[in-house]
Amino acid sequence: MELEKISPEELDYLLADGWRHFGTFFFRDMMSWNQGKLSEIIPLRINLARFKFSKSQRKTIRKNGDTRMIFREAFIDEEKENLFYKHCVRFTHNVPQSIYDFLSPHPARVPCHTVECCLFDENNKLYAVSFLDVGAQSSSSVYAMFDPAYSKRSPGLHTLLAEIMFSLENKLSYLYTGYAFKESSHYDYKKNFQGTEYYNWNGIWRIL
Repeated sequence: MELEKISPEELDYLLADGWRHFGTFFFRDMMSWNQGKLSEIIPLRINLARFKFSKSQRKTIRKNGDTRMIFREAFIDEEKENLFYKHCVRFTHNVPQSIYDFLSPHPARVPCHTVECCLFDENNKLYAVSFLDVGAQSSSSVYAMFDPAYSKRSPGLHTLLAEIMFSLENKLSYLYTGYAFKESSHYDYKKNFQGTEYYNWNGIWRIL
């Protein structure tokens, strides 16, 4: 369904019922292709009251101690579009065509409130960005991208950990991390956060 504007409370409700969105297009898919096989999707979220950083997650934060990180209202400019195309080089199939496949032209307010987490190196070069929807009681990680030249810094994990810290600081209850599959896939890293729950498609969230 197409929704141009939703309230923070409406966003919470849709997320809790397994919905996701790219731009103004909201969808609720239960199956998708995983390594050539049609597989069941399991929506995931972190119950922030039960979350604790693992040793490896704390190590990722420490090794990026020289990184400048900021949260601000989300917007798209030429610098971020160039970063998106660098990020796409990592993919061999289902390569996205545009950052606007995931975000509206005015992501800070359409269709909901969205902030961005930006990582800058010691020379103030932007090398990673993630986009986070913010509801009344929950947040949702929409999309993350980074320059592959900085892969050793684990920027995708770093921005997700930063989103967790942002959500905790803003006293939110849940961070929705997207989805994975019941079978093994390249989304399995999302299962490695303490407090992770999955949706059973019958209105119930269970501990993973």
